[in-house]
Amino acid sequence: MTPPTAPSDLSDITQGQLEKLLTGSCRDPFSLLGRHKAGRSDVIRVFMPDAREVRLVRWTRTGIQREQAMRCVAQAGLYEARIPANALYKLRIGWADGWEECADPYSFGPLLSAHDLHLFAEGKHRDLASMMGAQVTTVDDIPGVRFAVWAPNAGSVSVVGDFNLWNTRRHPMRFRHDAGIWELFIPGIGPGSRYKYDMTGPDGSRLPLHADPFALASEVPPATASVIADPTPFKWTDQHWIEQRARRHTESAPLSIYECHVGSWRRPGGDGTQVLTWDELKDTLIPYVADLGFTHIELMPVMSHPFDGSWGYQPLGLFAPMARQGSPRQLASFIDACHQAGLGVILDWVPAHFPSDLHGLACFDGTCLFEHMDPKEGLHPDWDTLIYNVGRNEVRGFLIASALMWLNRYHIDGLRVDAVASMLYRDYSRPGDDWVPNQYGGRENLEAVGFLRELNDAVKTYAPHSLMIAEESTAWPGVTHKTQNGGLGFDYKWNMGWMHDTLSYVGRDPIWRRYHHDNILFGLHYAFSEKFILPLSHDEVVHGKGSLLSRMPGEGGTRYAGLRAYLAFMWAHPGKKLIFMGAELAQWEEWNPHGELAWRMLDTQWGRGMHTLVRDLNRLHRELPAMHQRDTRLDGFIWVIGNDTENSVFAWFRYGDDDTPVLVICNMTPVARSDYRVGVPQDGWWAEYLNTDAHDYGGGGEGNAGGCMTQPISSHGYDQSCVLHLPPLSVIYLKPTGYKP
Repeated sequence: MTPPTAPSDLSDITQGQLEKLLTGSCRDPFSLLGRHKAGRSDVIRVFMPDAREVRLVRWTRTGIQREQAMRCVAQAGLYEARIPANALYKLRIGWADGWEECADPYSFGPLLSAHDLHLFAEGKHRDLASMMGAQVTTVDDIPGVRFAVWAPNAGSVSVVGDFNLWNTRRHPMRFRHDAGIWELFIPGIGPGSRYKYDMTGPDGSRLPLHADPFALASEVPPATASVIADPTPFKWTDQHWIEQRARRHTESAPLSIYECHVGSWRRPGGDGTQVLTWDELKDTLIPYVADLGFTHIELMPVMSHPFDGSWGYQPLGLFAPMARQGSPRQLASFIDACHQAGLGVILDWVPAHFPSDLHGLACFDGTCLFEHMDPKEGLHPDWDTLIYNVGRNEVRGFLIASALMWLNRYHIDGLRVDAVASMLYRDYSRPGDDWVPNQYGGRENLEAVGFLRELNDAVKTYAPHSLMIAEESTAWPGVTHKTQNGGLGFDYKWNMGWMHDTLSYVGRDPIWRRYHHDNILFGLHYAFSEKFILPLSHDEVVHGKGSLLSRMPGEGGTRYAGLRAYLAFMWAHPGKKLIFMGAELAQWEEWNPHGELAWRMLDTQWGRGMHTLVRDLNRLHRELPAMHQRDTRLDGFIWVIGNDTENSVFAWFRYGDDDTPVLVICNMTPVARSDYRVGVPQDGWWAEYLNTDAHDYGGGGEGNAGGCMTQPISSHGYDQSCVLHLPPLSVIYLKPTGYKP
């Protein structure tokens, strides 16, 4: 029960100010609360609604503690006490269930430096993960948590959480006008507490409680609160990997990526409602991917997102790992273990859009703060999500700081930036005149172009040797060109055109493939215009598209042969490699994000064979310089046969820096081709390094008995040639050994 009121020192407070404090809508709480000069003494004023008594403990000049009762001067819980000027003090609060001793949150001065505020307003602060959100820290030798949130148009902002029983009146925040940031240090609280922000809009209306955009941890959905993260630094053991990363990420290095949705890779006990934790994934996923020989694992978004059905592509917590798999520390431990196993880690990262959940970023301070105000710019029609206003300094800085946090704090090796095409065009998925032209009347989104260039330049500066990969599905020029040369500055671009063309080709009945030869040839016309990754991603095995295997024509073993040939064709094609989980198992079913991979396929010859083939493809990809060193260079590829439409046969050479060629021959029909002559540049024995029809891969075992000796017969412009047997639906790799009879 609140004590009766007593005479007060409220002469400097208006009734309107008092009313705002009592109703939780105070814009300037420090003008009312904390220490205030009153002649030769100070008046201490605190607001403790629901307290039954508040006492003040002060220190005398000789260090002796003196305790006195504070007077309740307003029925709602406003207390006052007068103490000697500049005397140190703390509070002793009697609640219904006991006493609490703590420092007064309103006894601390401004916390964020003018330099930090300036950089934030300019969009140039690159470590917002340490500046904003809930930071466990010590101020004046007193431990607690400093909160900071950007809400320039809010009428008031308060922190609510477990520590104040979610009372919206207990902890109103200080407004820093220079940057539109609200801050407050709350002593005596620490990691693990849940919290949100209570705000009033510019018109004074109360807004829904918002999670912290800068939170470093969050609750497991469907709960939506932010969580104060443990600040204890993770003890990394991946120094050797970090030292080697520059070498591993050169254009001439092998890059083979396993894309993974960790929730549905494997389910504990096959239960679709359960997921493996990061610790469990460390013991299962890492050795599995490393054994297959991939150089990197790409994780679909692990940032906090409210709806599992979005697979992470509608995130709200761009600084917080998804809590379902475990704590931030467990995620760091997983990444550290990947590096120990020789695996790099790439994260999918989504700066193109965000969902409109009430607890998130939408109309954050009562205005369109993170998003565009005009739906023609701010609403994404494909996903019914909101679009970041990257023309605004603070939003641009928010996104770039998120990217750098993942790369630096979590030792991530690269980011695959989602939906870049939707950012580059103002009319993306907008028919007719349902879009706003740029200042020159064009469709290019100049603000997004500037943001992407600034993002990539910042990564090059603050996280060097990290990979930046664009999912960009159009012919926008210079995606992987340097920004100083007018490009966007990415390291690689997903080759979506190659993916669609080649899947269209292999999905056709072989009898018709002769009429679609250009689906294979066309990709080589632009293969070196950008630095490409060849993706067979999750988008190609969901939403009714079926699995890669189910898209192959034919029956029984013919389908498996077709998929084996397609994967070997892909690994031999210029460009880095990416496949989505499940392809290595020859999985028949389309990907089910609520299920798990078809692990039973490893008990069949087809599944074991495909699994073995992918392992061997990755091994040859690493071991044969010709298969990776010049992936992005025109001098690494030479056509041998590109016009055999009648037989649907293709052949080319790949070259590495040692100029030793690898001959790749693809027979894309279920008919064996005997005595097939192919010209080669040097005489001697050409060893068969790979044959997708081998028994080990589930094939029929046809081939060339380990290789072929050249004949001095001219063919395809070369003085020497090999006569080969091409098994049905097969790809063969051959390499000269130097042996000459």
